[in-house]
Amino acid sequence: MVKTSLEYQGGLHCVATHGPSGKSIETDAPVDNHGKGEAFSPTDLVAAALGACMATIMGIYAESHGLDLTGMKIEVSKEMTTTPPRRIARLTTEIWLPAGIAPNPALERAAHTCPVHQSLHPEVEKPVTFHYAA
Repeated sequence: MVKTSLEYQGGLHCVATHGPSGKSIETDAPVDNHGKGEAFSPTDLVAAALGACMATIMGIYAESHGLDLTGMKIEVSKEMTTTPPRRIARLTTEIWLPAGIAPNPALERAAHTCPVHQSLHPEVEKPVTFHYAA
């Protein structure tokens, strides 16, 4: 079990502290939901978590198969619903693999098996596009 503690700072700002490391991140409500957008929103963190999780699981696969993913880039675009209830509607992920990595269905499968991807509600659309260098 890993604990994260949060403190509400007022003004729709929170500070979350990771128990094991003591490192902190700040959140703010987004501009379209009463905030100033001065930091990640909670739903932005979901998008960041998805990208980081995919990169991590792909990295584990790559290391065990002698592949080097150094320089891989991932972009996750978050779209919210336009009608209540307010929730994440779609997380579109694009992954750019570094030169020297050939198309690899097993590596792509690894991305789709990351725990965050598997934990998201089935109604959240989660398209993923892989871009291989020429």
